[in-house]
Amino acid sequence: MQQVKKVVIAGGGTAGWVTAAALSKQLANLVDVTLVESEEIGTVGVGEATIPPMLVFHKLLGIDEQAFMRATHATFKLGISFEGWGDIGERYIHPFGTTGKGSFLADFQHYWLHGKTLGIDYAIDDYCYELQAAEAGRFARSDSSSISYAYHLDAGRYAKFLREFSEQHGARRIEGRIARVEQDPDSQHIRALVLASGQRVEGDLFIDCSGFRGLLIEQTLQTGYENWQHWLPCDSAVVVQTESADTLPPYTRAMAHDSGWQWRIPLQHRVGNGLVYSSAHLDDDSARERLMTNLETAPLTEPRLIRYQTGRRKQFWNKNCIAMGLSSGFVEPLESTSIYLFMNAVVRLLKLFPFNGMQSAQVDEYNRQSIVELEKIRDFIILHYHLTRRDDSAFWRYCRTMAIPDSLAQRMALFHECGQCFQSSDELFRLESWVHVMLGQGLMPQGYNQLVAAVPEAQLRQHLQGIRQTIGQVVGKLPPHQEFIRRYCQAEKN
Repeated sequence: MQQVKKVVIAGGGTAGWVTAAALSKQLANLVDVTLVESEEIGTVGVGEATIPPMLVFHKLLGIDEQAFMRATHATFKLGISFEGWGDIGERYIHPFGTTGKGSFLADFQHYWLHGKTLGIDYAIDDYCYELQAAEAGRFARSDSSSISYAYHLDAGRYAKFLREFSEQHGARRIEGRIARVEQDPDSQHIRALVLASGQRVEGDLFIDCSGFRGLLIEQTLQTGYENWQHWLPCDSAVVVQTESADTLPPYTRAMAHDSGWQWRIPLQHRVGNGLVYSSAHLDDDSARERLMTNLETAPLTEPRLIRYQTGRRKQFWNKNCIAMGLSSGFVEPLESTSIYLFMNAVVRLLKLFPFNGMQSAQVDEYNRQSIVELEKIRDFIILHYHLTRRDDSAFWRYCRTMAIPDSLAQRMALFHECGQCFQSSDELFRLESWVHVMLGQGLMPQGYNQLVAAVPEAQLRQHLQGIRQTIGQVVGKLPPHQEFIRRYCQAEKN
């Protein structure tokens, strides 16, 4: 029940400095924040794509968007282009933002499905502003704009940007490699990090941002891990950075191959590339060769291999230690959720901060919320793999036929049978996200909510046509993405 006055973050990188930035800004004069990291230990550093909630986090911290984008050589992101996921040669975009306009009793997909029975045979893509802007390669924002977007960014530069921010708000950085962790002999709570130099860094609450190693949460506290590899079989990635391309699309590309998928992320100064695969279906040398022969521009770095295991810690908060970032678990990079997860984790901690010591109710609630959130994200990622018609490899045949969580099976059945979709208050992905991915990968509803049939046909036609026309007019006025970047947040070349 010791009061928490000293927070010690073990590890830097994006996760560590996101945590330090939020705690030092929001808990100024209430707690001391210290971050321990070693320049000897590298970070994964490939989290280059984000999702819209990042804007809320930046607003909470008061971060200036233009300064952040210049510092991280960032570009805008309106969604993800999924290529070859439903079947070879097929493509769809999972966009940010809303699609169409429904009613209190019936979401937009029901009006769209009813319209198809009347011969109004436009793709659902035509009713999404962000999707059409992405396809056109156009973007603009202003204080009065309603466009929903995220960023592509340089993760290494972002960590440096947040380090400066954190130190300006009182966070202290200690350089050093953690040699051992000192625990209380009775409670087993962590008392201090002992560095290779012999320096002891004492704390009341410890945040584990040590990456996949889980130095505190697992190696010290032996919290345990729940493996999800039977649902998400990819366990490896080869990554490389390449020269910038001629075009700057405002979306991430996720291109499926016979043993996984490849990403392509456009930044201002370079392109991030990675090949994700199942090592049971593709060996490392072949994966490296496949990536290097499928690059649009010349490589700037040597390809690097990353191993991971999908799943989560059995507890995110154990004793006086909280795991954040890769130390807490990993789904995979498919929907760009990694940075969001530790941003939301630190916001959750702020709401449940143990000022008066470790209360079991606080710890339990933090763990409950964290588990529910990650499992719902897990289901959405599994959906992409399982909902496929690909039959060209053992990998895709496994994904098609594998048993899936009951929670996901129920969602798919509900949409297939009657076009219904939902989003609960405690989950990340919106109703439209589920609709676009399920339709994009070929799951067409057999029915829909017949309440929409009460709308007169002429009125429905006018409603649907008005949405399409408005989107077309607005998108047509947007500048090319590259041109807006140049005017708004062009980074200096360095």
